[in-house]
Amino acid sequence: MNAPGELSPELSPEMLAQRQREVVQALMAVLPTHCLLFREEDTVAYECDGLAAYRRLPLAVALPETESQVQRIAQICQRLNVPIVPRGAGTSLSGGAMPIRNGVVVSLARFRKIIEVDPYARTATVQPGVRNLSISEAAAPYGLYYAPDPSSQIACTIGGNVAENSGGVHCLKYGLTVHNVMRVRAVTMDGEIVEFGSLSPDAPGLDLLAVMIGSEGMFAIVTEVTVKLIPKPQAAQVIMASFDDVVKGGDAVAGIIASGIIPAGLEMMDKPATRAVEEFVNAGYDLDAAAILLCESDGTPEEVSEEIVRMTAVLREHGATRIQISRTEAERLRFWSGRKNAFPAAGRISPDYYCMDGTVPRRSIGPLLARIEEMEKKYNLRCINVFHAGDGNMHPLILFNGNDLDEWHRAEAFGCDILETCVELGGTVTGEHGVGIEKINSMCVQFSPEERDAFHAVKRAFDPAALLNPDKGIPTRARCAEYGKLHVRGGLLPHPELPRF
Repeated sequence: MNAPGELSPELSPEMLAQRQREVVQALMAVLPTHCLLFREEDTVAYECDGLAAYRRLPLAVALPETESQVQRIAQICQRLNVPIVPRGAGTSLSGGAMPIRNGVVVSLARFRKIIEVDPYARTATVQPGVRNLSISEAAAPYGLYYAPDPSSQIACTIGGNVAENSGGVHCLKYGLTVHNVMRVRAVTMDGEIVEFGSLSPDAPGLDLLAVMIGSEGMFAIVTEVTVKLIPKPQAAQVIMASFDDVVKGGDAVAGIIASGIIPAGLEMMDKPATRAVEEFVNAGYDLDAAAILLCESDGTPEEVSEEIVRMTAVLREHGATRIQISRTEAERLRFWSGRKNAFPAAGRISPDYYCMDGTVPRRSIGPLLARIEEMEKKYNLRCINVFHAGDGNMHPLILFNGNDLDEWHRAEAFGCDILETCVELGGTVTGEHGVGIEKINSMCVQFSPEERDAFHAVKRAFDPAALLNPDKGIPTRARCAEYGKLHVRGGLLPHPELPRF
């Protein structure tokens, strides 16, 4: 049996075919025919998530419709020693939902029921396949909404948000998924139903809810989630501030927070990003600026008016060359539409892009952007920068051509260099996209062997057989030792077992 983070052995084609027959036959005993896919033409749609560079076919894809079916699937896979990868909408950008060799994907796509919206308790209880935006739509008649709003909120599901501890453009003021979820119901690898958290303000015992959120499907399979709802603000306005230098923009972010203001949203984009976005959605961005900041205030009209004045003063103090304040709700939404469409906009100007997710202290935003500019020359690749400036969560988009293997290797090395620079500047390798397979090597740099051993111990407590989404998230000591031997600044220990593109 493999230790967590240790790759499972390769099977011969004959053994793999026999294994598939055994697994499919066992699953057919508990699932209707329409809930099980195993032919290659059917499973190929599940070979990767939003990180399409890494792909692998699963033995089968199970699409359960009830919690009891999830239980039976887990029990069968444990008995047969078959790995499971839980999957939501597949919008993950770190390879967290990519199939495991010789394993089964369990898709929760059919768990789409909004069980209850309680306007008095200000909660919503939903199944994991419910889209993030659907929660706010269901709560809207009561004047409520769900605050975390990832850019993929029209597609991503709440189960995936729980797995990755997703954020969004308003996470600075209202928090990440972990701050907005009260209770998670899930199925363990041995088929036990467990609940983390509660509907009350606190739950007895250890706070395992916080451990479950962000666990990337490695601890249990989520079947139900209760989230907090908050009242829609009476008013909201956003400032678009232009800067002739990206470092000045980064310093302005630190200045706003230092002044005691917590904006509802504080996002930054550099000139290449704004140009790509403007051509895509016509958001009204200043294309002459080296960088723009989007600073939003929400609350009562009086609160918004006062905060906009205070933020404007700070922005000017830090060198803003132009200030534009949204005059209507339509204009406010248009400003945000640009930021939320940055990823698809990048797809229009490059055959492929590689989105990073490092986080740095706010004071290090400027230095990191300067380092990324140097890396563009080093790796001979373009990079556009969009990020949650308020909490230092950076999303550099490295542009490359996936049909050119050398470009892909340079893009990987570029991404690794960015992440390790984030660590060097006092940050971390991931803010909200998770580790998955993408950042597993960088975990060797971020954490000591003893810390990684502690992570493995938590994994074993939930999943002793290491069958839930193994080979991801936490590298083994052996892998890190090999990475240490091969590591050159900006280099990689690749995933040679993974087909690419």
